[in-house]
Amino acid sequence: MHLWIGVIFTFSLIAISITGILLNHKRVLGLMPAVEHEPSGPLSDALTLSRLAEIGLSAVPNREDASRTRDMSRIDRMDVRPRNGYAKVRLRDSASTEVTVDLNDGRILHVGPRGDVLLERLHSGEVFGGRGVLLSDAAAVALVIALITGYWLWLAPKLFNRNPHGTSRDTRVSANPGQEP
Repeated sequence: MHLWIGVIFTFSLIAISITGILLNHKRVLGLMPAVEHEPSGPLSDALTLSRLAEIGLSAVPNREDASRTRDMSRIDRMDVRPRNGYAKVRLRDSASTEVTVDLNDGRILHVGPRGDVLLERLHSGEVFGGRGVLLSDAAAVALVIALITGYWLWLAPKLFNRNPHGTSRDTRVSANPGQEP
């Protein structure tokens, strides 16, 4: 049982580590579009979130059902970047399409799939459902416990194997009794 738990957590930690490294470099790897944009006005003059959502939805018509093109349930999330002057509207579709919209004038700056969504879901365990997220959490807790107990196993003998003067005791045994080791 101990072996299989170790194997499961090992694979989980490897997946979390690799996906974390890839996510750290998602722009360089081309998984996330770089949208160069200067704000077209102050944040106080920005369009409302609902208007930005409508603009984002209209940029990507619903191919299965045209009547659902403006259906707000198609939106997975919105990411507003006031410093950059845009909002990202990510859709809940198979490509994880993202529409980047200017905050003030509603211009569409970019439309395309996000390549890092699968990595994010693998990293969090979300791709495997609720149990996958719990497995990811358990792997993180197991790593913390392994680190703490590992340091304790390394440090405890050094702490408890000291004489009153603060120096380590020599615990080596001599092959010849009566001689120093």
